[in-house]
Amino acid sequence: MLNRKQALQEINRLTQEIEQHNIRYYVENEPSISDKEYDDLLRRLTKLEKAFPDLRSPDSPTQRIGGLIETQAPTVRHRAKLYSLDNTYSVHELEQWHQRVLKGLSAREMEYVVELKIDGVSAALTYENGILVRGATRGDGITGEDVTHNLKTVRTIPLRLSSVPGQKIPALVDVRGEIYMTRHDFAQVNRQRKKQGEDPFANPRNATGGSVKLLDSRITARRNLKCYVHSFGVLEGGQLLSHQWDFLQGAKAWGFSVNPHTRLCSDFSAVLDYCHEFQAKRHDLEYEVDGVVIKVNAFADQRRLGTTLKSPRWAVAFKFPAQQVTTAVQDIVIQVGRTGVLTPVAQLEPVECGGVTISRATLHNFDEVQRLGIRVGDRVLLQRAGDVIPKIVKVVASHSKAAAGLRIPRRCPVCHGAVVQDDTAGVARRCINVMCPKQLERRLIHFASRSAMDIEGLGEAVVTQLLRKHKLRDLADIYRLKEEDLLELELFKEKKARNLIQAIQNSKARPLSRFLYALGILNIGEKAATILANRFGTLQDLMQASRQDLEAIPEIGPVMAESLLTFFQQESTRKLVTKFSKEGVNLQEPRQITGRRLKGKKFVFTGELPALSRRQASALVKKQGGDVLAAVSRQVDFVVAGQAPGSKLKRAKEFGIKILNARQFEEMIHG
Repeated sequence: MLNRKQALQEINRLTQEIEQHNIRYYVENEPSISDKEYDDLLRRLTKLEKAFPDLRSPDSPTQRIGGLIETQAPTVRHRAKLYSLDNTYSVHELEQWHQRVLKGLSAREMEYVVELKIDGVSAALTYENGILVRGATRGDGITGEDVTHNLKTVRTIPLRLSSVPGQKIPALVDVRGEIYMTRHDFAQVNRQRKKQGEDPFANPRNATGGSVKLLDSRITARRNLKCYVHSFGVLEGGQLLSHQWDFLQGAKAWGFSVNPHTRLCSDFSAVLDYCHEFQAKRHDLEYEVDGVVIKVNAFADQRRLGTTLKSPRWAVAFKFPAQQVTTAVQDIVIQVGRTGVLTPVAQLEPVECGGVTISRATLHNFDEVQRLGIRVGDRVLLQRAGDVIPKIVKVVASHSKAAAGLRIPRRCPVCHGAVVQDDTAGVARRCINVMCPKQLERRLIHFASRSAMDIEGLGEAVVTQLLRKHKLRDLADIYRLKEEDLLELELFKEKKARNLIQAIQNSKARPLSRFLYALGILNIGEKAATILANRFGTLQDLMQASRQDLEAIPEIGPVMAESLLTFFQQESTRKLVTKFSKEGVNLQEPRQITGRRLKGKKFVFTGELPALSRRQASALVKKQGGDVLAAVSRQVDFVVAGQAPGSKLKRAKEFGIKILNARQFEEMIHG
C-alpha cells in the first residue's frame, strides 16, 4: 500500500503519461499504446484517486468522464469579446474585401492565414498557469454560458497545457475554438436516439450545440465531440507572438488540436486557390464545413485595421455556394414586422436542403416578387444562402392558374390600417398604425431577444399568449408581470414562472446601449445604439439632444437623426419611458472607472502604439476617468503619437497641445 507521498508521485506520473497518450491519439492521430494499455493506466489512476480523494486535481484525466450537474449553466462574461465574421459569397466579394485590406494598410500584397470554416459551435477556453479553469459558449460575444463540465469531456481539449522547452507557459491564455462532431459520430448519435424513441438531430451542428449544454456531462462524454483551436482573445505571459501563424504553431505545442488543412498564404492568389480546392473537397472531409476563413497574418496589421462593433476588418469568411433544390409555392402571405414593414413570405411544399427541412422563405419586398414573377402554384429553385438562409433564386416552372401576381396591399392585413411607401427604405411598404397588434408582438419579441434585453424564456410563443390574454399593452408592461399571470399560460408551472420573472428582473440592469437597441427605433441598430449610449450617457440627455447634436456624431447621419427625433418627440414614447423608469429599468450607460488619475482629461490617439491596440489604450484612459476623442481641438489635453502618426499630430502642434510618445503614455497610465 502506498503512503500519501508515494501516491501523489504516482498520481502525477500517471496524469502526465495519460495526457501525453491523449495528445498522441486524439490530436496527432499517432497512438503509441493499445486501448487496453490506456484503459489500464486510467483504471490505476482512478483507483488511486478514490483512495486519496484530496489528491485528485481539477485537470485529472478522470474528470473527462463527466457527471450530473444540478443547475443550469451560469452566465459568464468573456475576458475579451468574441466577434462574428462578415461573410462573402463570391470571389468578387472576396476580392473587394482584399482590396479594402490593402487600402487600409497602404500595402501592395498581404500574407494571410486560411482555414476551413467548420460548421460547429464556438467556445472560449481559459487557462490560468496552464490549467483549464473555464470553458464557455460564445453567447452574444460578450457573455456566454459556463459549460466547463462538458468541455472537459472533449479529448482534444487539454486539461493542462504542455510545456515547451525554453519557453514559459502563459500565465493566462484565453483561446477560441470550434466544437464539432464528425459525420460518423453524428450518424451514431442519431441511430441511438431513434433506438430510444427520441427525435434525431437535424444536423451535426445542432447535435453539437445540444451536447455542449447538457446537464449530464456523462452523455456529452459519450458523444465524442472534438475541438479545433483557431485564435485567442487574451494571452498574458509566455512568449510574445507577432503573427497568427506563430500562435497556431504554439497552440499545437501546448497540446491543442489545430486543423491540419490550415495554410499560410503568401498572397491573395494562394487564398483563392485554397478556396477553390476545398470547395471541391468539402464533401470528402469527415466533418461539415460551409466555407473558408481568411485572416491577416500579422497582429500589428490586425490592430491597424481594427474592428466594427460586430466583426474584425482583418478577417472574413468565404461561404461556399449553397446547395439548391426545387419545390412548389403553396401560398404567399404578408407578414408585418416590428417597425410596420410588410414582407411577402412564400409558404413552400416542405423540402430538405443541406440537411434542413424548409417550408417557407422570405421574398423580401414586393419589387422582388415582381422581379421573380412568382405566383402561388409555381415551382421554384431554392437555395440556402451561406448554407443558412433559405432564398428563392428563380421560377423554374409556372403552374399557376392565377392571372396576375401578388398585389401590393393598401391596407394592413392585420389591423387594416393605412399602408404607405417608406421614403427612407426605398421599396418598403409600411403599416403606419402604431397600435397595430402585430407590430407590438414583434417589438416585444425583439425587446426580449438575446442581443437586446436578453430575457430568457420570453419567446414568441409566450408573447403571443400574453397578448391574447391582454397582459401586455406596451413594452414596459413586461416589468409588471407577476407569477400568477404566467401560470395562466400553457405549459407554465411554478418553477418556469419564477425563472421568467427572475430573468425579467435581471434584465433591468442591462446598460443603456442594450435598452436603446431593444426599443426598436427605426434605423437604429446595435452599433448606433452603443455609440449613442457612450456619447450621451443617459436616456434623458439623449432625449434632449437636438438635430445638430445628433448629426455632429460622425456615425449618425440625417436619416438616423430624424428617426431618433421623431421617436422621442412622440408623447407615447415619453409616457413609455416614464413607465420604464418607475419599474426600475436602468436608463444609463455605465462607465468602467477603476481610478481617477485622468478625470476630466481628454485624449486623442494617432499612429500605431507598439504594445497596445487603439481599443486597449482607449479603455485604459476611460478606466482612469479620462475621455477619448476622435478629432483634435483646443479642448484636447493630450495627443498620444505612435508610429506613423497622421495629420492629427500636425494639428496638435498648431494648437500647442502636449504630445506624448508611447513610453510617456504608459508611464502616465501606470505611474
